[in-house]
Amino acid sequence: MRNRALLALVVVAAAIFAFGVVGLIVSGRQSPDADFVAAPRGTPAPGGPQTLQLRPGSSPEPSPVSSPEGSPDETAAAYFQAWVKSDYDAMRELVEDPPDDFADEHREFEDAALSKSLRITVGDLVRTGDDTAEIPFTQERDEQDAGTWRFDSSLRLAVSDLTWKVVWTPSVLHPEIQPGGSLVRTEPEAGPLRPVTRTGRELPQNSGADAYLDNLMNQGVAPTTGVAVGWELEVENPGMPAKTVLSYKPEKRPVGVRTTIDYAVQAAAARALDGVQRAAIVAVRASTGEILAVADRLGGRAAFERKYPPGSTFKTVTAAALLNNGLSPDSTVDCAAVYQIPFNRPIHNYKDENHGTVTLRQAFALSCNTSFARLTIERLNGDTLVDQARAFGFGVSGESAGASTCGSMRRPENQDALAEDSFGQGTVEATPLCMALVAAAVESGEWRPARPLADEASQGELPQSVPLPSNVAEGLRSLMSAVTIDGTAAGSDLPQGVAGKTGTAEDGQGGQDHAWFIGYQGDLAFAVFVEHGGTGRGAAVPIAARFLKAL
Repeated sequence: MRNRALLALVVVAAAIFAFGVVGLIVSGRQSPDADFVAAPRGTPAPGGPQTLQLRPGSSPEPSPVSSPEGSPDETAAAYFQAWVKSDYDAMRELVEDPPDDFADEHREFEDAALSKSLRITVGDLVRTGDDTAEIPFTQERDEQDAGTWRFDSSLRLAVSDLTWKVVWTPSVLHPEIQPGGSLVRTEPEAGPLRPVTRTGRELPQNSGADAYLDNLMNQGVAPTTGVAVGWELEVENPGMPAKTVLSYKPEKRPVGVRTTIDYAVQAAAARALDGVQRAAIVAVRASTGEILAVADRLGGRAAFERKYPPGSTFKTVTAAALLNNGLSPDSTVDCAAVYQIPFNRPIHNYKDENHGTVTLRQAFALSCNTSFARLTIERLNGDTLVDQARAFGFGVSGESAGASTCGSMRRPENQDALAEDSFGQGTVEATPLCMALVAAAVESGEWRPARPLADEASQGELPQSVPLPSNVAEGLRSLMSAVTIDGTAAGSDLPQGVAGKTGTAEDGQGGQDHAWFIGYQGDLAFAVFVEHGGTGRGAAVPIAARFLKAL
């Protein structure tokens, strides 16, 4: 009996020892990363009550262990690669709960930035929790005119559905942008541009060019609502003032539309007309046709648009036709007091002056009406004179400097009309601009249309230039030099080196004659006109002298 009792006691003790060992092994197999997490005593575990059931003689199964797919580094790298390629669909797939306008927000940002290129430099990833991370990065954008735009941002990531995703907000685009905000490009305006001189200087006060400048603006050579001067990138957030994050301002702000006007020439022309009521001066660069000055006291744009009989200044055109038809400056001609057109009217010199036999040069210098009428009747015809006038811009259409034509002349119907046209009366009419271009053609050897703007691309379509035959150009220079040396402009206050032609023209209305003087000094050609001023020598030459001596 004693042996049986001892055996039973041993069996019981062994059973107790075996049960304790099994319980210790199960406890040791619970992993701290397992999905199952024991709740504090007296409270249910997360996700509801958790139980562990054991079958006799068996050990419990371990809790399953799950880890996120990929890594935050891989997700960030894929996101940045898609970004620099503007692949917004691929970016969207990597974002947790992206907004509906995700792609539109990126496109609007890029439309405002207008970046020529984008580079992203990624920093070291920082773990902010078991399932969260953050990675800093720098954007480098090449901006037109402003160079490289650099700014720092950060990309936040988190685990969602066992996958590392980007947690996106607008601050990823730029750290200053809040939800509902955006990047906006603005272009400040300098205001409507006004015409300025070639060098960008404002024109002199009371220069007599206002109507001319207004006409240029009316022709649409400059914007009337202002012109953009640089640009700014601003972040606009709801309920907050806009914040500028990048700006570009050019070193030289445009001050106006550059004309060809020279400040000193314009000032000299304006001051030369001080005290003169009805007059104009137009000056051009002979070698280019650029308008250097226009001082207009005639009202409106008369210096460019209103035509007057040019009087004896038109003898320059008639002389060109004669030189082109066999005469030379030294050819002998008759300068009688009166020339009787056969079977027609007589032509008189000014005050019936009789100079007898002279050279063509002297007849031009003395402004002999009878010489030019007779030579035109005997050697030229209406078509020849009209063609020659056309070579000097008469009847040539075009909106050069705002004038539809610089001068006009109808084909003479008879010899009386031909004779009158030969010395700038009859049907011949010209603007002061037109006659300045005639003088410029003599100096340069080529007729050129007027150019009012420094930027040739803004000139519009201009008439073709017309070269003069070399003997004609040289001959005309000889004739015009004689006018100031021993002709109708000799003994005046004109500076040395000036060549020109005086003109006294009947106005056709019975009023006092108009006064003209055209000429050139070096590359500067000009026309002075005084409405009802009297003689060219008495009224126009003194103004020209004041103008040229002020340069």
